[in-house]
Amino acid sequence: MTTTNNHNVRFSSLFTPEHVICHTDTTDRNQLLMEMLEKLAMVQGIGNVEQAYKELLERENQAPTVVGPGIAMPHVRLTAIDHIIVGIATSKNGIQYAGSTGMPVKLIILTLAPKAAPGAYLQAMSSLAKICHEPDTADKVAELATPEKIWDFFDKGGVILTEHLRACDIMTPVTVKLYEYDTLERAIDLFVRHQVRDVPVIDKDGDLIGVVSTQELLRVCLPDYILWVEDLTPIINFQPFEEILKKESKTWLTEIMTTDYATISEDVPAAQVAKEFARRRVDHAYVLRGKTLIGVVSLAIFLNKILRE
Repeated sequence: MTTTNNHNVRFSSLFTPEHVICHTDTTDRNQLLMEMLEKLAMVQGIGNVEQAYKELLERENQAPTVVGPGIAMPHVRLTAIDHIIVGIATSKNGIQYAGSTGMPVKLIILTLAPKAAPGAYLQAMSSLAKICHEPDTADKVAELATPEKIWDFFDKGGVILTEHLRACDIMTPVTVKLYEYDTLERAIDLFVRHQVRDVPVIDKDGDLIGVVSTQELLRVCLPDYILWVEDLTPIINFQPFEEILKKESKTWLTEIMTTDYATISEDVPAAQVAKEFARRRVDHAYVLRGKTLIGVVSLAIFLNKILRE
């Protein structure tokens, strides 16, 4: 299977029943990950197992990849392979897995991706997004009696790898936002509390209608003419800021928000996101479904996911 043109590639084609450890008695996460790597090395060949194990643990210890209820999807990039390889392990009783918030992990999907294939793991994870968020998926798969039945579960599920990595595959939720009926007072509170540089503004339907930025707030506080005068005596005690504070609870966001910000559609290729960052010289872009705000992609997270994850 190629890693670049995944036209109608089924997830089940990335592994066989021989890649599956069914009903493991192992309760230690690290030991199980080693057993999975050793099985893949025996069946498929993955290069230096000890080195792969070391890199896998480093990644998992830094950011445990529990992706759904009772499901973990650890991964590592290897130079010795040229296509995605998947291994699966199930545990009826579950194992304790960092990041699982106390819930034992019953289904582990180990993904090995080529070192030189940015986004391959993310494509695999994106294709599994639906089943990973179904609350009973881990229990269902963990109850299956044989590796063949586990493979069949994924094959009959018809999970298809995405053709390419999309903006929605690398976005993160928007946790700080304002509403069209909010005031400047609310915006200032969010800037201070969350230490952010801008906050999106949405309407009652969740559509993105503008952005309030700290730069725009500063521009409101310091009119343009002040930037051209040498004598700052009239504002030495922040008199313009005092005026803003007097009116903050009566100043509507529509008076100060900007429409100059980067947006991308949820389905655009991740390469288009990179182009938008470079073209507009921005460090984040808001992700839209139609006009509705559904996430944000920051340059830092983008680079981490593409170059390191």
